[in-house]
Amino acid sequence: MADKSFGWAGKILRVNLATANISVTETKEYESLIGGMGIGYKVMFDEVPQGTKAFDEANKIVFAVGPLTGSGVPCSSRTNITSLLPSNPNNAVSDSHMGGNFAAVMKYAGYDAIIIEGKSPKPVWLRIEDDKVTIEDARHVWGKGIFESTAILAGEIGKEASIAAIGQAGENLVNLSVIMNGTSHSAGGHGGVLGSKLLKAVAVKGTGSVAIAGKGADFVELNRYMMADIIGANNQHVVPNAPQPWAEYHSQGSRWTAKAGLTWGAADPVVETGDCAVGEVNKVGYRTMKAVFDLGPVAEKYTVRMGGCQSCPIRCHSQLTIPKLATYGVSPNVANTCMGFHSPAGVMIKGVKDQFEEGDANMITRTLGAQLADDYGVWCNYGMIGKDFKYAYEHGILKEVLPKEEYDSIPWDLLENGDPAFLKDFYRRVAFKEGEFSNLGLGTYWIAERWKFGQDFWNGAAYGIWSPLGYPKHHSNEAGGQVGALISCMFNRDSQSHTHMNLIGSGLPIELLKEIAGEVFGSGDALDAPMDYKPMNEYKAKFAKWSLARNCIHDALTLCNWMWPMTVSPSKARNYRGDTALEAKFMSMVTGKEISEAELDLAGERIMTLHRALTVKCMNTMDMRATHDVMMDWVYDTDPGVEPFTKGTIKMDRDDMQLALTMFYKEMGWDEKLGAPTRATLERLGLKDVADELGSLNLLP
Repeated sequence: MADKSFGWAGKILRVNLATANISVTETKEYESLIGGMGIGYKVMFDEVPQGTKAFDEANKIVFAVGPLTGSGVPCSSRTNITSLLPSNPNNAVSDSHMGGNFAAVMKYAGYDAIIIEGKSPKPVWLRIEDDKVTIEDARHVWGKGIFESTAILAGEIGKEASIAAIGQAGENLVNLSVIMNGTSHSAGGHGGVLGSKLLKAVAVKGTGSVAIAGKGADFVELNRYMMADIIGANNQHVVPNAPQPWAEYHSQGSRWTAKAGLTWGAADPVVETGDCAVGEVNKVGYRTMKAVFDLGPVAEKYTVRMGGCQSCPIRCHSQLTIPKLATYGVSPNVANTCMGFHSPAGVMIKGVKDQFEEGDANMITRTLGAQLADDYGVWCNYGMIGKDFKYAYEHGILKEVLPKEEYDSIPWDLLENGDPAFLKDFYRRVAFKEGEFSNLGLGTYWIAERWKFGQDFWNGAAYGIWSPLGYPKHHSNEAGGQVGALISCMFNRDSQSHTHMNLIGSGLPIELLKEIAGEVFGSGDALDAPMDYKPMNEYKAKFAKWSLARNCIHDALTLCNWMWPMTVSPSKARNYRGDTALEAKFMSMVTGKEISEAELDLAGERIMTLHRALTVKCMNTMDMRATHDVMMDWVYDTDPGVEPFTKGTIKMDRDDMQLALTMFYKEMGWDEKLGAPTRATLERLGLKDVADELGSLNLLP
């Protein structure tokens, strides 16, 4: 590792809530794992006993960031949170991630990671002000929502602090609960772990800085190069949504929505986004006018601005003022993005109707739902909570499992009439564990088992369940065929990997994308045209491995995987080529440790293999192929009568997917029959102690 004064803060904070012991150790021992996700996995592997469940006191939770966090590198303020996941049937290790400014403030306070262990005897919150760390009484905020709790604690520590808190869902150990900072930057899945430890919040105030090894002028120039020549819009979409006078291409699915006449209509004064041509560095923040993308055209006049995370120019976080939201008893000021808006619409399974003006149905539903879910701290499991509810409702299961009095107390008329006021009842019941209905908060696997859902649920393509472990598809076979499918098999929840999507969905023509894929992966055959998939080949295995390794590197550095890597560019002058070495260039610049792109990718492979070792240990089996890397039958049975590899279908072939797994395992150096890491690979990656531990458990092929 480079001198710890450059990039890394050099310190890890450890807090035992049971003993109130607070200690600080050095980051140095985690140097080969970079930071963030890498630190989290190593702590969990070394310190959490096999067989521990998510809500057991023996479980730990790790907030960790990386050497680029807080340095000023664009899109670098992500907090990686690692712990056991209660919604997973094996309580396997998983990550949740939040943006905002918590990550940077944590670095400014002097920490690369915060390890929380033990269980407090009473509700508490963790107060961190640089090197002064105390455990404070939280009984006055226990039972309150995230919004009010954050405001109260900010009044005590200071408004400049960043506060990551849980709501009532986390307090009540709802499996589907979040940890949130900035009252809208959400990390889904681990809120209940904090609740199980009686930890309401972690509040951080940092007055330090992140030192950069490189010359200031060189760092500024590298940033300028990225901003002028490489970066696109949200999800690295590099062509505009509609035809532009400067653009060679456009794509209707692009999040580059800026155009002449489009405004932040509620800004004072009103701000017009304009065309935002490539090279206009000061207009990059206008490109992603996501309010209209997520909420419809009516949202334009309610948009105050586009916000986002510390050090990010993309601004994908819509911030609106909608006075009519007060009708529902929530604040008219709302901020969120993507699934935070989309998932409430999924709960409204009978559709929604306009409430106050023409075209406002989705806007009101999504912003109201975002306010309710965020305040209670309810996670949607990438939209599955709505699909679980839909199946139970439409198949008459709720009438069977709910006591009649409870069933009759639910305002079904609001649901049937498309009135989003139904969401108030829905989220309250889940967050407070009110009755049998609230078990929707268990997560898909557990609720399907509890309420005895049929095989038509598991194997119905409409429900989109990816795995028998109960997590949903997320950029899987519909996004890159075998590449997306492989990626979706590898984690213990939805993959959260956008590395491949940032290439596939960039908006550029497929012919050009295949050229770029050929340059990065060795052959254009690594990439197929959408819904025109060809049989598996070695280059697709390389694409999948690279995507996962980069995903791990981004969550270790920490960079936003919704933006990185910069595989493509919006610049015609560059022939739309991005710069896949940018991560390594920034790390070398910030830390003073020269690292190549290949060396950084090797670190990503190391982290991904450590995740696989952790999963083997948790599930107590080496046979990942048969028990973990399994897809639901709909992946193979969708579009009856249509053969796989037919243009127009996302259908996969069973034998071909088994070949895909074998080829991927080979690329990773894992056992080709089982999909578990071998001793040779673990030792090659510097993980001999991990190999020894697995060997002692008879879990090494």
